[in-house]
Amino acid sequence: MNTQILWYSSRATGAVSLVLFTAVMLLGILTAGRKGSRYLPRAAVLRLHRTLSITSMAFLTIHIVTAIADGYVNLNYWDVLIPFKAAWEPLWIGLGAVAVDLMLAVGITSALRRHLSAFAWKAVHLAAYAMWPIALIHGFGISGGDGTSKWMIITDIVCITSVLVALTLRLLPDRHPDSVARQAADITHPREEIGSRR
Repeated sequence: MNTQILWYSSRATGAVSLVLFTAVMLLGILTAGRKGSRYLPRAAVLRLHRTLSITSMAFLTIHIVTAIADGYVNLNYWDVLIPFKAAWEPLWIGLGAVAVDLMLAVGITSALRRHLSAFAWKAVHLAAYAMWPIALIHGFGISGGDGTSKWMIITDIVCITSVLVALTLRLLPDRHPDSVARQAADITHPREEIGSRR
């Protein structure tokens, strides 16, 4: 395959991966531990979250394979898994490897979720909060890529802003009618609540 096609494929799939992983993050942040709505049932949200996760992993795989197959720089498959050992741009490639390792940990534990405790699964799944910004920094720092181009900076800003807004909304009190009613009951009848737990 033409090396120019591989190079452009690697750049394009890297950008698409960032957008898809951002969408996965947004769904995870906004729906974690919350009930679905009449218009967007929880089962549908979880299915969409899973589908987007698998799709983003597929694009990331293409990004990695085309970057290595291009041959313009000295990269191999171990550089994708072992951080900071690459011959070319060890810092930025190393950050990409850290993000890949975290993604693999999240993906494997999600596939084995039925065999893990809820605590263990959640502890590893929270690694996604680290994976996303590390991957974003990796893309920004690679020389010869699109990290500092205007369209990529705009994409980064939109992704960062979206995640920050989602985190802000997530930290707000739950306004679901059941939660509001439960909070009101706790305020008006705190002793009954304590007694019922005994």
